[in-house]
Amino acid sequence: MFINHVKQLLKDGKQVFGLFCSIPNPLIVEMIGYAGYDFIIIDTEHASINPETVENMIRAAEAAGLTPFVRVSENSEGAILRALDAGAKGVVVPHIRTKEEAERAVRSSRYFPLGMRSLNGGRPARFGKESLTSYIQQANKEVMVIFMIEDEEGIKNLPDILSVPGVDMVLEGAADLSQSLGMPWQTRSSIVKKEIEKIFHISIEKQIPFCAIPRAHEDFVQWLNLGVQAFVVGDDRGIFFRTLRENLEFKKEYRKGSQSE
Repeated sequence: MFINHVKQLLKDGKQVFGLFCSIPNPLIVEMIGYAGYDFIIIDTEHASINPETVENMIRAAEAAGLTPFVRVSENSEGAILRALDAGAKGVVVPHIRTKEEAERAVRSSRYFPLGMRSLNGGRPARFGKESLTSYIQQANKEVMVIFMIEDEEGIKNLPDILSVPGVDMVLEGAADLSQSLGMPWQTRSSIVKKEIEKIFHISIEKQIPFCAIPRAHEDFVQWLNLGVQAFVVGDDRGIFFRTLRENLEFKKEYRKGSQSE
């Protein structure tokens, strides 16, 4: 049986740090784990990752001590089922806008009596090596259901959304929210930041952990001072690209300097 270490750390009042993982390669996952992160969110919404690769990335996360979540491409029974049957310890469900959508996500993620996730004795249940009825109870306890709130409608309905039993965390989505508010990619505008703060305050009021995506150092400090425990601190593609570019720019500048001497 598995333990969701992120869920336990949050319960213990500890902070957790994760990354979006969009590069479809288990090696990247291992590197993230050995670098010391707590969790990854394997992104099947905005990245082309096939189901077999997702499963192998989850295996790599388990080997490296990471808690693997999957951001599903849509709020559907099939998308959620495939992620959880591959071994994900939770699903990140994008664009939750209404209470009905929240109920659908939870129902697809939990077994009876908390939901109606389709029964299977595959990988997460160790192929039936242990009691499947015990696995059902453990999965209902440990699997996390994480809602992304990234629409104006979702913020308006957030109190009703968070009244649905079974939600474990709220993840802000400033990028799509900025578009919903009519200002695409202005993720750090005062208007967008004010709406993100609404998400935070409603989540805390409902006693649901809030996960921030700080886009600047001052954002991180602000959330830290407000007591936020969970952070997504980047995307593997962005970190890799920026590091590649900075490495090359440093070499070019050094070459220019040495040639002028």
